[in-house]
Amino acid sequence: MRISKKVDALAPSGIRAFFDLVLGMKDVISLGVGEPDFVTPWHVRERAIQSLEQGFTSYTSNKGMVELRQEIAAFLKNRHDLSYDPEEETLITVGVSEGLDLAMRAIINSGDKILIPEPSYVAYGPVAELAGGIPVFLPTSIETGFKITPELIESAITKQVKGLLLNYPSNPTGVSYSRKELEAIANVVKKHNLILISDEIYDELTYDFDHTPMATLPDMKQRVVYLNGLSKSYAMTGFRIGYVCGPKDIVGAMTKIHQYTILCAPITGQMAAIEALKNSVKDIAAMKKEYARRRDFIVEALNQIGLECHKPQGAFYVFPSVKSTGESSMDFAKHLLGQQKVALVPGVAFGRCCADHVRISYASSYENLQEAVARIQIYLKNRKRRLS
Repeated sequence: MRISKKVDALAPSGIRAFFDLVLGMKDVISLGVGEPDFVTPWHVRERAIQSLEQGFTSYTSNKGMVELRQEIAAFLKNRHDLSYDPEEETLITVGVSEGLDLAMRAIINSGDKILIPEPSYVAYGPVAELAGGIPVFLPTSIETGFKITPELIESAITKQVKGLLLNYPSNPTGVSYSRKELEAIANVVKKHNLILISDEIYDELTYDFDHTPMATLPDMKQRVVYLNGLSKSYAMTGFRIGYVCGPKDIVGAMTKIHQYTILCAPITGQMAAIEALKNSVKDIAAMKKEYARRRDFIVEALNQIGLECHKPQGAFYVFPSVKSTGESSMDFAKHLLGQQKVALVPGVAFGRCCADHVRISYASSYENLQEAVARIQIYLKNRKRRLS
């Protein structure tokens, strides 16, 4: 067999597989891709252009530019009173996606189990498997607010469990956790001596309360691999800049893998990231305000037309139930696309407990959201008429 058995057994991304259907269709309103609809702020783009004009086209240190690592350290200290050594505890990665892959490969021995809340981002399970681990999904529901609890974690603990992966605010649900909720989860992590991989890429897009990094909680910093980046909050997806902060031994192990596979993140993106971290407070605030406006609209509108929808605390996704339609999430998404040209992501892409849900990204214009809701309502009325 020419292909690795491990790779051959992996299912393709449920998001990409569905959006292959969208290619070539005209007049589609796409609310599926998890990417800001804002353009990167001009001062950040300008710095990227200047860096090229000035001839900055070389490799950087494997760890990333020291200036960027220092800027990240200063940002985290100022923003969260969180201290990391730029030299030994910080690594610049090609987006959080690489950081996640490195973290899994650095800590997992063959057969180790990683607990992952479900619904989960589509990459989490496969990346754990590729590292030789066994993903163990912790199912949640709309009735529980899509949140894990200490009891749910405890129920999955065995000797083989090495760590817990927590993403908050979450993709696909937009769920986040208060400090009190995080403290309860942290107590279980400490009790069982787990490593916590904390994906906080949407941290700046938290709407109803202040975001609390897990690493700021008592006795947690040395247990947390902190993943973050500039793709979402700064509208810099194409720049591919993420970063990892964490214990020296784990970051050092991740750096070993990074230097043999990626070498370093692109220098142009790193220089743009320095500018973004220094001068983007107003830009983030403006984008966050608009996302919150869209969130309030889409949640109310979906509930009004009969699709039960929780109110997310962050990110730019909602995860409404389509159970009332009598269709599976895949059938609902396919039929809605074919009949009304609105593209959503079927919930099954995010786990087995999600068959009654779809993910909608409100990283689209307010006008697009209004038109999409109108089309969904027409679809629901037509379906009801056909069934009556």
